[in-house]
Amino acid sequence: MPDIARLCIIGVGLIGGSLALALRQAGAVGSVIGVGRSAANLEEAVRLGIIDSYSHDAATAVESADMVVLAVPVGSIRPVCEQIRDHLPADAILTDVGSVKADVVEQVRAGFGELPARFVPGHPIAGTEKSGAAAAFPELYQGRRVLLTPLQETFPEALAKVRRMWESVGAEVETMTVEHHDTVLAATSHLPHMLAFGLVDSLARQQDSDEIFRYAAGGFRDFTRIASSDPVMWRDICMHNGPALLGAMSRFEEEMAELRDAIEQGDSDRLVEIFSRAKAARDKFAG
Repeated sequence: MPDIARLCIIGVGLIGGSLALALRQAGAVGSVIGVGRSAANLEEAVRLGIIDSYSHDAATAVESADMVVLAVPVGSIRPVCEQIRDHLPADAILTDVGSVKADVVEQVRAGFGELPARFVPGHPIAGTEKSGAAAAFPELYQGRRVLLTPLQETFPEALAKVRRMWESVGAEVETMTVEHHDTVLAATSHLPHMLAFGLVDSLARQQDSDEIFRYAAGGFRDFTRIASSDPVMWRDICMHNGPALLGAMSRFEEEMAELRDAIEQGDSDRLVEIFSRAKAARDKFAG
């Protein structure tokens, strides 16, 4: 018998859809119901075998679920929780996949009026720049990290079941505090997205932008790939992890100022020092 009898995924896109496919492949789920606003996307999810059925009403969809995954943009968490508050079974586990954790926790608290004891905040560090059910694929989480940020109120058995869910799809699961998660992800995920969005937007607004993009090499394509990510999702991340992201941006601005100063002064030794330090760190990370 699968560990998850009936899974409800609210927001059937790349992240939620890939989780459903991977759980199916692992034999870890019985049936899957999807929730969303776009009938076309949900019908595509059924056609692709991601979900068995769907509903536009989250309250109805969660009534028989034993695992509910919130895979909607961070800014939509509270209204969804308000919808399902009086319909979520007492023994059902609730988790999420948001890239921000402190604000998600507060939205869940506000939506339910308290923090459910079977709520396990989570964040799979995986994804692509594509979105929608058609972008989902079952291998997305293999060998990737999933961060769980259990709360003081979280039941241990709920945490254990969410851990088993992610491990069954090939992920490496770690736990950390909500605050530490948001600080780390601001630097390693949110800041790089800001750099990619900012660079592409800056170049696109230049008078000779067509020529700039025509002659852009592979390095530019690789670095800016994430600028094709969902703008609404990243707007929400900026709005809901602002303090940590601003801190990361300030530190980066200081590093850019140091580089600019070295170039202005023609300090080749300092440039080599900075570049060598960066290369060593990147090689260690990649290795």
